[in-house]
Amino acid sequence: MYILGDIGNSDTKIFLVNEKNRILKRINLITKNINNQDLDRKIKFLIKDIKKIKKILFCSVVPKSFNLVKAYFTKKTKIKCYEIKDLDLKSLINIRVNYKQAGSDRLANAISVQNNKDNFIILDFGTATTFDVVVKKDYKGGIIAPGVKISLDSLSDKAFLIPQIHLKKMSNIVGNNTTSAVRSGFFWGYIGLIDNIINLIKKENRKSFKLVITGGFSNLFKKSLKMKVIQDKDITVKGLIKIAKFIK
Repeated sequence: MYILGDIGNSDTKIFLVNEKNRILKRINLITKNINNQDLDRKIKFLIKDIKKIKKILFCSVVPKSFNLVKAYFTKKTKIKCYEIKDLDLKSLINIRVNYKQAGSDRLANAISVQNNKDNFIILDFGTATTFDVVVKKDYKGGIIAPGVKISLDSLSDKAFLIPQIHLKKMSNIVGNNTTSAVRSGFFWGYIGLIDNIINLIKKENRKSFKLVITGGFSNLFKKSLKMKVIQDKDITVKGLIKIAKFIK
């Protein structure tokens, strides 16, 4: 069995996957709060005998948290815990960007969808709102825009008269109170941002694309975008599963 994980800025997801690439269990942790005691408690839910693990692979955008997780699993299992950039990914995808600056989660997502014949835009509603462009076997790069939740929280923190607001889909454009006005601004504002960026990607590349969406706010926006969408909340771990095959 394998341990596969995605260490993001806000959340860390760890998966137990069998040799047939089936996800058996998953756990979530708050990245900034990760510690050995929390890992001990959560891993016991994930697997009873951790020594049965044969491979451990993570993608991480938080080096400090990955180093803690790496030390934990190395001590518990006595096997090497890899971050995907420790591996040679050239046989899986051509990376046409600065490799050191490419987010590991975004590389895993790109590898997940890559199939040598189709072109993809991957839209991830995470801490940031990211767009990644995959043209056949090439990862071309992408766009990083402000995250929906961070932007909404920032507005509430900075504007005294705007309360904390739970974002939801809006039918009307014009709000009739502060809450509905903010919800409309964020919902329709992000729809406009997303549709515009997708159109610019198409125009610049002169190609057609399939749009894959993932992340916490993907449910909110999936039916309102102009382009047909494929929603896949497990896109990152599917990329990790592909990559794990190359660990000897």
